[in-house]
Amino acid sequence: MKKILFAICISVSAFSFAQDYSVPAASPRQKVEQQFSMSKITVDYGRPGVKGRKIFGELVPYGQVWRAGANSSTKITFGQSVNFGGKIVQAGTYGLFIVPTEKEWKVILNKDFQQWGAYTYDPKQDVVDVTVPVNKLADKQEWFEITLNPTDENAANLVLKWDDLQAEVPVKPSKPDAVNKIADKLREIKKIEADAAKTKS
Repeated sequence: MKKILFAICISVSAFSFAQDYSVPAASPRQKVEQQFSMSKITVDYGRPGVKGRKIFGELVPYGQVWRAGANSSTKITFGQSVNFGGKIVQAGTYGLFIVPTEKEWKVILNKDFQQWGAYTYDPKQDVVDVTVPVNKLADKQEWFEITLNPTDENAANLVLKWDDLQAEVPVKPSKPDAVNKIADKLREIKKIEADAAKTKS
């Protein structure tokens, strides 16, 4: 009986250990979430490594759609409608894809954000696409990276970089005047609340 109980305890301990750990991922998943204007932008993507390979033009062929990451397609969520590289995009979640060439990348937002890679990519589901210049990096970027780099309190650049290349897509509110008016009203409310709190104390 003691042996059985011991075996059960060992099994439960091993199961608990397995729940806390996983096999290291070749292309780890990352979620980037950042406050943007009056809401936030979230990017969920896989991060492949260079690992001594030639990336653009070979592993990622020129002129072909790429998932902008690894494994399941990259997802980007806008909490408010935005101006994405000069084109208006409504709030929501989209699949993010890239068609690279030597000098520029076409960055695509697609309605289908739940596919694996780009194997079932359908251009008919595209919402917008913008073409941006690609620049050489001074230092090699081993792991593919997507970041949001604020340029002011209501704007940011979506930065994509891997190996020795980088591209940026400017993102702004779709209606900046309306955003500024709402922000001013919110500041007024915050001031009223702060003054009321001072009066009580």
